[in-house]
Amino acid sequence: MAGIDIVTVESKSELKDFIDLPWKIYAPYPKWVPPLKKDVRRLLDPAKHPVWESAERVLFLARRGSETVGRIAGVIDRAYNQFHGEKMGIWGFFECADDQEAAAALFSSAEAWVRQKGMTFIRGPLGPSTNYEIGLLIEGFDYSPVVEMPYQPPYYLKLIESCGYAKAKDLLAFLIEGEYRLPEWMDSLAGRIAQKKSIHIRRINPKALSAEFDLIRDIYNDSWSGNWGFVPLSGPEMRDIQKNVMQFMDTDLAFFIYYENEPAAVCVIFPDMNFLLKRLNGRIGVMGVLKALRYQRKIDGLRLIMFGIKEKYRQMGIPLLAFHHIYEVVRGKKKYRYMELGWTLEDNEAINTLIEEAGGKLNKKYRIFEKSL
Repeated sequence: MAGIDIVTVESKSELKDFIDLPWKIYAPYPKWVPPLKKDVRRLLDPAKHPVWESAERVLFLARRGSETVGRIAGVIDRAYNQFHGEKMGIWGFFECADDQEAAAALFSSAEAWVRQKGMTFIRGPLGPSTNYEIGLLIEGFDYSPVVEMPYQPPYYLKLIESCGYAKAKDLLAFLIEGEYRLPEWMDSLAGRIAQKKSIHIRRINPKALSAEFDLIRDIYNDSWSGNWGFVPLSGPEMRDIQKNVMQFMDTDLAFFIYYENEPAAVCVIFPDMNFLLKRLNGRIGVMGVLKALRYQRKIDGLRLIMFGIKEKYRQMGIPLLAFHHIYEVVRGKKKYRYMELGWTLEDNEAINTLIEEAGGKLNKKYRIFEKSL
């Protein structure tokens, strides 16, 4: 058997191999949802995607003979390191055949690169920060992934742990199906909160999207700043997100909660576009547009992707009010059969308990790994 060669991605053909590899890895895994190749290419492009204004990366391929059997990215996120006062390297975009030698060579290459940059530990998978797709699926393989959440083969856990990585943090996802109704005690309390004149809900204004997304970013950066792994979301990154999500965003499912005319919280829920992405199989083109028109009306799921409350408003029962409002809106829509909430940090007991009391059932668990250099 030929040995493993590690190639640093530099040419267009090598980048194509990097982007195309998952289609081979996931051929035996029907629940995997292919990303749009153009989106992956853009995310990886330092000249086009704003995340690289404060970060740098290197891409590696693992080849056994003429066959590409694995890939990985090494990343330095200056925004994270400056915010936390740390020297963290990142690995992400890892895909690999069930080949321990290839995995070891890939991780060794990423580790050597970030160590050369002065980093003292490495964490992953991050793609490339907690503001994007992150985590390794370790529980819930029988469920399909929802939009912007990963799905990986079960054997990845063995490959990663065998390379010396240990758990840094687990992330949770919860599933709500069937009737969208709160328990009586929660519904009653939320109703009383909703009647207070000092608190009100405002849906996103589709006619002033730039200002609305700036407000989402402000609340997000304020409310999440104390969370493990947080990276401030930059203005250009938020503008990029705005451009990419508005084509499928349901503006009835994005809203702000105000206290005495001050924005206190934000909630953003996306339709689960993975039903459509699976049928596009990585390409949009003319046929992709036709498929989008055909299948978009069949999307029947949601993902609660963002919920944040500013620190000074966290003792006012706002999460109850948010759930009350979400359930009312979703019941009115009728088309949505399920909603997945996540991710949440495993040790955020307050929000995890609230989700379970509101009817959510833990259905997936993801892991972030860490290794000292």
